Amino acid sequence: MGFFDRFRSRADEAPLPGLSSLLEARGLPAELPGLAALVPAFEAHRKAEEREAWVDAVAEVQHQGLPLPEPWVDAQDHLLPELVPTWLAEREGHWNRGFIDGLSQRIRVGDVVMPSAWLKLWDQTADDVLDLALDHLRQRSLGATFERLPSGAYRSPWRDGLDSARLLLPEVWQGLFKDQHPFLAIPAADALFAVPQILLPKLMDEVARTLQSGARPLQLAVIERIGDALMTARLQDPHPMSAPQRELKHRDLMEALRHQEQDLDPALGRPAPVSLLKSSQGKPVTMALWTAGAPALLPETDLVGFVDAAGEPLGIFARQTLPRIHEIRGEAVSIWGPRRVRYEGFPTAEQLSRLECFATAEQMKGLQSQGAERRAKTRPAPGGPLNAQGAAQGTAPLPRHLQGAGLGVQDSE
Repeated sequence: MGFFDRFRSRADEAPLPGLSSLLEARGLPAELPGLAALVPAFEAHRKAEEREAWVDAVAEVQHQGLPLPEPWVDAQDHLLPELVPTWLAEREGHWNRGFIDGLSQRIRVGDVVMPSAWLKLWDQTADDVLDLALDHLRQRSLGATFERLPSGAYRSPWRDGLDSARLLLPEVWQGLFKDQHPFLAIPAADALFAVPQILLPKLMDEVARTLQSGARPLQLAVIERIGDALMTARLQDPHPMSAPQRELKHRDLMEALRHQEQDLDPALGRPAPVSLLKSSQGKPVTMALWTAGAPALLPETDLVGFVDAAGEPLGIFARQTLPRIHEIRGEAVSIWGPRRVRYEGFPTAEQLSRLECFATAEQMKGLQSQGAERRAKTRPAPGGPLNAQGAAQGTAPLPRHLQGAGLGVQDSE
């Protein structure tokens, strides 16, 4: 036996750190709920660094305020996948993996979303656990067929809160339309719709109906399958459904921003509210409202509307031209979800004149007046009809690209 072999042998024979001492070093009690059942998994590790990592995972779970898992032999029977908006996966911070643009997949163990630390406590890989969760969902999906609705769209039949997760199982829906790639939508957790391309308008109608029913939005933008790949449908002009798809994407963004506002530090400044405008060509665009008097936290919208400290409109401009005001530089805000930039100060009239103008101050005032009148008549519920726009007819004429535009509604709640 060589010198290094003897050295390694003596290292292996060194006493391994015990669970109690490792817990104590991390300020954790030895009698944690659920820990006793996991002790065999800890003792199976025969290297000190593996035991350290295992107890670090226990500490991580405790820090997150989550329970310890069941032993793997019991937990593996309760695994199921789910799809959630990417912003929600980032916000909650549990184990997740990107699926397609705007959507992430996670794993549920019974009623609990699986944190990453549980994988270490089970000594399992994420791929193996996800594969097993998908197998369970596959078994739950057997023997059911899609329902054909009066619109011609097909709807999933399960209604178990996991219909949207069946998007992860192409074998469930890929044979619905022979020789045609399907368009799909998962506007809520218990809804999966599919249509051939010719019925794409009907699919968007079903999305609208789902929202009007009061369901919690999951993703509104329509998805398509090309070959073996799923992606958010890229419907470009002059496709007749490009504008509705663009509006659905905007509404997904606005939903993320609405939740993000709740987690922003008020000391950073004022979150800019976001509205929808619609051009005379029917193209929906997003607008953030920057009000003087406090630092502004601007999301990445198409347009920025400016209002002075007294509430007087100053005009609407293209956000991408903001770098022309080199005196006011933004700083990215560190937070989950859509990107926001913090701006201190407020542009002068001269600085605003450098930007690409979409509506003058008078035209903006007309748009706001029309928006206020519509809100006074009726206040749409969150996730209301997709075509709730209304024509804006201000006293000042609008430029051609904004004729017929109307301010959309962003709830502050």
